[in-house]
Amino acid sequence: MVIKNNITHASIIGFSLFFLTTFPVSSDPNASSLPDEPSLPYFQEWPKIKSAIPKRDYIEERVADIVSQMTLGEKVGQMIMPEYRQITPKEAKQYKIGSVLNGGGGWPNENKHASALEWALQSDKYWVALDDAYAGRGFRIPFLWATDAVHGNNNVYGATLFPHNIGLGAANNPDLLFEIGRITAKEVAATGLDLTFAPTVTTPRDYRWGRVYEGYAEIPDITYQYASAIVQGLQGTEKELRSEQRVLSTVKHWIGDGGTFNGVDRGVTFYSEDDLRNIHAMGYYSALEAGAQVVMTSFNSWQKNDVKGKSTDSTKTESNRFGKLHGSRYLVTDVLKEKMGFDGIVVTDWNGHGEVAGCTNQSCPKAVNAGNDLFMVTDNKDWKAFYQNVIKQVQDGQIPMARIDDAVTRILRVKMRAGLWEKPKPSYRLLAGEQQILGALDHRKVARQAVSESLVLLKNENKTLPFEPKNHSYLVVGSAANDIQKQSGGWTLTWQGNENKPQDFVHATTVLEAFKQVVGDKHVYTDPNEASMDTIAVVVMGEDPYAEMYGDIKAHQTLAYSELKPSYAKDLQLIQALKKKGFTVVTILFSGRPLYVNPELALSDAFVAAWLPGTEGQGITDVLFSQEGADFTGKLSYSWPNSKCMTTINKNSQNIPNYRAPDFEQTGKDFTPLFLYGYGLNYTTEQKGLAAPSLFMDKRQWGCGETKAKERPTTNLEIFNREATTTFVPKMSGKVTKWKGTFISRAKKMEMGTASILPLNYKHQQDALRIDFGQQLPMQFYIQTPDKKGIDMRHYLAANSTLEFDIAVRSEIPNTLKLASHCVYPCGAMAPIQKELKAIVEASDSEWVTVKVPLQCFADNGVNFSSVNTPFLLYADEPFQFDIGEIRYVPRDKKATEGVLSCDIFKSI
Repeated sequence: MVIKNNITHASIIGFSLFFLTTFPVSSDPNASSLPDEPSLPYFQEWPKIKSAIPKRDYIEERVADIVSQMTLGEKVGQMIMPEYRQITPKEAKQYKIGSVLNGGGGWPNENKHASALEWALQSDKYWVALDDAYAGRGFRIPFLWATDAVHGNNNVYGATLFPHNIGLGAANNPDLLFEIGRITAKEVAATGLDLTFAPTVTTPRDYRWGRVYEGYAEIPDITYQYASAIVQGLQGTEKELRSEQRVLSTVKHWIGDGGTFNGVDRGVTFYSEDDLRNIHAMGYYSALEAGAQVVMTSFNSWQKNDVKGKSTDSTKTESNRFGKLHGSRYLVTDVLKEKMGFDGIVVTDWNGHGEVAGCTNQSCPKAVNAGNDLFMVTDNKDWKAFYQNVIKQVQDGQIPMARIDDAVTRILRVKMRAGLWEKPKPSYRLLAGEQQILGALDHRKVARQAVSESLVLLKNENKTLPFEPKNHSYLVVGSAANDIQKQSGGWTLTWQGNENKPQDFVHATTVLEAFKQVVGDKHVYTDPNEASMDTIAVVVMGEDPYAEMYGDIKAHQTLAYSELKPSYAKDLQLIQALKKKGFTVVTILFSGRPLYVNPELALSDAFVAAWLPGTEGQGITDVLFSQEGADFTGKLSYSWPNSKCMTTINKNSQNIPNYRAPDFEQTGKDFTPLFLYGYGLNYTTEQKGLAAPSLFMDKRQWGCGETKAKERPTTNLEIFNREATTTFVPKMSGKVTKWKGTFISRAKKMEMGTASILPLNYKHQQDALRIDFGQQLPMQFYIQTPDKKGIDMRHYLAANSTLEFDIAVRSEIPNTLKLASHCVYPCGAMAPIQKELKAIVEASDSEWVTVKVPLQCFADNGVNFSSVNTPFLLYADEPFQFDIGEIRYVPRDKKATEGVLSCDIFKSI
């Protein structure tokens, strides 16, 4: 067990910058757990960091000697990090590429169940290739493999999976974070890999952001202590980092990723430099002092502002100071490297340099000059072009040679600090290939403890909890009761955490399974009709898994759990039905953020926020049944909303003079949360402030980003792209599938007979698909609700919206190509569009074109917009190859008809 104590790992190494305070637990559950006095100082300037891993003369001299002997091509090869499936060992040898990464859902031989040894042997291939590449050069440079081990070694089959950061923040136990880091490092080392892109030290400020769960807390106090603890766990001391049981850590994402306006992923962070420094940078200070060797640049932009979110420097959006972080020399070089003194590697995020104004994935001298050292250029064609372009840009003076030498020096310095010159090839290392290390029992015990400590008890009327296993039977139901995907969240085996099955998890225990282990199968029911009235109902509900981009709550949505998806509404309906029958109801919520759940809270006798706990479901029943005296210790590290659009109720930061939370400034309203930051009941505290009148039953019928009623939306409904909700999913069907719809992965290539689908980078990471209908025809590609049930879209019809989609044609356009939209069967409309699409393509200079069709055309030809289940479908009974990008409903002014197809297309069918 990991015991809390008053000496944090941050304080052990004697940090010089900060006075640290261990947060006391208040006896009042409505009180904040933070101390009255500020626990972190206010910084008027960017502080100088004193790293626990300092420069050593022997390393600097050795690195300088190697750099002086390297050719320009060898240097650029060290600066490129492709996705490993986009580079062969032969290519790595040819270009002397110094590192690779595996994206989420990337496994050796495309085998999700690959063993630790298979991972290590895959890494061997690149390690040997790079070793051979330097034969005869008089020096060698070792290879490095990086992975996203963000809640355990989560890409690997059988690995220990810990709760996501939002749950760990509620645990408020830095010692636990150290142990999680140590275990994760050990399990990464077992696969022969060298670096993890963790920890994330973001400070999320808007619950609509789909990455809230990657942040420990809404203010930086907990994050500051945690960042140092987990870095020390992952890397160890300067000496331990050189061993074969620790790995390099990456602090991400520099900087302000959690502060984007309206919580838009990769959006604009409107913060003053003071707030950027004192809210969003705090985790970096402690992590870098602990010795973190890598910092990842963020996708977001920064635009200096007043507190109200209005820019005070809008003319400088694309200057060195403002704009995309990947292009900001001020924040990457002037601040991070020079003012703060960071001497490690700055690595870009996945093709993030390509989002800088004037850049592409293949060329971005601005990002190189900004101070990024190592570039994730993931696709084969892109990294090869980037390699050649950087060489040319150095030769023609766009990029100074000194900038290249600085980048390579940093890369080699970090590799040397990690002992990579001394370590053998991956499969020969001490722990490599040791399958028993993955998910070892003592590792899972720590994960189970982490689950227990992360649980926050929000309501417990009439002492409903703890349960007494010998006195009751239990009805365990709800969408998440036996769903390990909901329980584990994103970044779990696959990028988005979906497309997984129970057999993909070796040691996982769902809540249902955990209940059966405690009280026995015969005392656990899953059907309300079979349970007697003295049975206690446990409803486990939760968000479907999501990761970056796809988890954002969009402008037309709110924080209301039951309204985010039709499947979520069933959980509320279930609770209502159980209460009507007279059951005592205990509700457990799995979520990546605080959500508006007042209807569910009002009906529940007890309510537990369980966040995204991972695979150790027994950590939940340990507390529910008070096993060995276990009690709730978790405290909210995020304020809890009392209305559907209370999206930014951040606790006033203690260390920022005169700071006021965004909602107060932006709206002037009293946004008092339902539960304050630091709230959390246990089995001895009395419930306060949760009488029925305190639960605001919000009747809002339109999105938080909309200013008008739902009947007239003003924002796009994203059906398929990086910003789309998971209300709809992509599918294909046809003769070869016997017309059974097959869910399309956005993470891996799929084949259906002669048909194939390949994820594609269009505007962003894997936001498009390359589709080949093949020869076994007919085939159709479509976007549909997961359960085929209809959704009311009459408000978009009333807003004169168009269905718009981006397409790149790769073959002859079939005469039989048809565009369709469907409502619940039998209901729909279809139109041939071969001539129209051909005309649009021929008139365009771009490979991507946009097709626009009024929704009214579909309505006039049979679509009932009160029950749309398939808003988009392309059908052909001839071969067709195409790329499909963004698909959306776009509200339009009735006069705006440019480029919009006529409804006459429906007359020709």
